[in-house]
Amino acid sequence: MTQTINRGALFNASCLALITTAFSFSIRAGILPQLGAEFGLTAEQLGFINSMWFLGFPISMILGGLFYHMVGPANIMRIAFITHTLGILLTIYAGGYTTLLISTLFIGFGNGCTEAACNPLIADMYSGTTLNKMLNRFHMWFPGGIVLGSLISKFMTDGGMVWQTQVWVMMVPTIAYAVLFFGKTFPKPTVEGVTSVGSNIKAMFSPVFIFLFFAMALTAISEFGPQQWVGLIMSKSGASPMLILALTTGVMAVGRFFAGPVVKSLGQTGVLLGGAIFASIGIFMFSTVTGPMAYVAALVFAIGVCYFWPVMVGAVAQRVPLSGALGMSIIGGVGMFSTAIFQPIIGGWIDTARAEQGAAGLAGDALELAAGQETLQKMVMFPGILIVLFIIFFIWQRGVKTSGEGAH
Repeated sequence: MTQTINRGALFNASCLALITTAFSFSIRAGILPQLGAEFGLTAEQLGFINSMWFLGFPISMILGGLFYHMVGPANIMRIAFITHTLGILLTIYAGGYTTLLISTLFIGFGNGCTEAACNPLIADMYSGTTLNKMLNRFHMWFPGGIVLGSLISKFMTDGGMVWQTQVWVMMVPTIAYAVLFFGKTFPKPTVEGVTSVGSNIKAMFSPVFIFLFFAMALTAISEFGPQQWVGLIMSKSGASPMLILALTTGVMAVGRFFAGPVVKSLGQTGVLLGGAIFASIGIFMFSTVTGPMAYVAALVFAIGVCYFWPVMVGAVAQRVPLSGALGMSIIGGVGMFSTAIFQPIIGGWIDTARAEQGAAGLAGDALELAAGQETLQKMVMFPGILIVLFIIFFIWQRGVKTSGEGAH
């Protein structure tokens, strides 16, 4: 490679862009109750607002994957900056439900551009076990940013600051990544044939990619479903919802930082299977415990979902390398699209559970807790199905060599 590539600057800028994504996730989760109260929104309406975040994500990811080699990651990140800024400003000056839908869609679009540009960018800068390590360290900043964002949201809310002030905080990493990316040289693809969309699409019809496609839909909702609704579901559990979110994502951030040796020893398939088991146990615990034990549930849940997203992206990069940037974008896109579909469904589950528990005579905090736990019991099915799928994948892929690595 004859290019002068400042890998450190490009990687750090990518991490800052992902922190913007994380802030948009955690701060929005923290202000959901305030938005509901100020604009008179039902849980289902809040679910549709949430879904715009997850819907904008796959749209821009897929478009970014299709045009990655035509427009380049630098231009995709310029679009990310514009849409992030528009979304943040429109949220701050929102006048009601419709504006919140549109502004959240813009933010989601910017987040998808970040994934579409940065995943293949990192894949082009690193290879083998280093690729797994750096992808996990990049994705570390999603939970890491959520820790920061959730704590910022909690302390600003506890301090009586209005939700608009919290949203302004998102502009800090947004401006920072734009400055750091500016004027940098980006790497060229390292896999021959990967720039051909035809080759990408042909590779995506392989059995492994199709399997990962469907599994990603479940890994994403297993991770994001409980986290996005933690403010409402756990608000009456006797534990702080934002501290639960901070603990969960803090454990995830630490786990991803040390992902290299974990993935090397267990392999991608072993990590995914173990994650599904821990995630199932964690969500089930959330649905049954209260008080301090909710923090224990958060720890178990975090161990479960910790490696899902980066290892799934890494599995595509190494097991279906010819799918290229498009393959990585499609796999991330289906995860977010799945989550977008389930957001209003989860909101509907909460509304239905409230009505049923209210009819059974519960009221106040007891009603909210019972409705939240009933909803969480339904969410256990997502990682439960994954246990079966990843047992199959573990057996299927045993002894198969991946791009740049030995057998898993």
